[in-house]
Amino acid sequence: MIHWLKTVLAACAMTGFLAACGGGDDDPPPAPTIAALAQQQNLTALLAAANKAGLSATLANTSVSLTVFAPTNAAFNTLATQLGFADATAMVTALSPTALANILNYHVLPTRQTAAQLSTGAATRATAYTFDGSPATLAVSTTGGVRLTDAVLTQATVTTADVAASNGIVHVVNKVLVPPGVLNVVQMAQANPDFSTLVDAVVDANLATTLSGAGPFTVFAPTNQAFADIASTVAGLTPTQLSTVLTYHVLGSQVLSTQIPFGTPVATVSGQSITIQNTPLRIVDTTATPAPIAATDIRASNGVIHVISKVLIPTL
Repeated sequence: MIHWLKTVLAACAMTGFLAACGGGDDDPPPAPTIAALAQQQNLTALLAAANKAGLSATLANTSVSLTVFAPTNAAFNTLATQLGFADATAMVTALSPTALANILNYHVLPTRQTAAQLSTGAATRATAYTFDGSPATLAVSTTGGVRLTDAVLTQATVTTADVAASNGIVHVVNKVLVPPGVLNVVQMAQANPDFSTLVDAVVDANLATTLSGAGPFTVFAPTNQAFADIASTVAGLTPTQLSTVLTYHVLGSQVLSTQIPFGTPVATVSGQSITIQNTPLRIVDTTATPAPIAATDIRASNGVIHVISKVLIPTL
């Protein structure tokens, strides 16, 4: 009997499979794929977008090991509302498969990275979305949890981290990450709440359709605070004057930060010129107070946005 028991135990050790020796009933089930996890987490908007974009098979592919930042349904609905759609379903229906694929690939890292790994090492992560010949990146910070800064300078927070999948790992996020080069300049401004006053002014001046066109454009975008600083002045403008002010912030070509002709007058769409200075980076308008440029190179599908902290004032 003892010899028989030793033989059985040795066989179990050699096979390494508890089920072969009657011990597999309590084994945990295998981890689901990312696609199955999204279904379990009720991330229906993400699944609908992936299906239209032709990415469902990738999320179910067990031969890869990915990191997916998965926006909630509420996150998709928020972006949809910002862009003027009724809800996430309407947005997914309206956007092209290519646009959806680019947006979703911006939520994917080509390697498996836990929250702890995201919190250490490089401050940016290369995504599966390629723009201008290189992988588009996300900035990563750990202030208030793991946070990701996208191309429109808004932050998504990881609300549920490290959900293991058989083909990678999922981190649920509370915002849809906006990539460069997919949305037009108006939509990029709509996607950042700090430009809501500018967006309202563009709509009031009937410029939204023009700035949503082929372009390319360069838009110097004042923040909400910049508009608040001159609220009484803006309130007194006629529609024609408002249009002049807004087109004074637009160039009829794409000018990236590396292409700025410093110190040389640059003609705006309004017909009046501005001058851009370096060190410090700022714009000189018709007033005695230059407008600091706070951020540069927010890339849209039809141009570029540079953020400024003062409204430019033309001759009215």
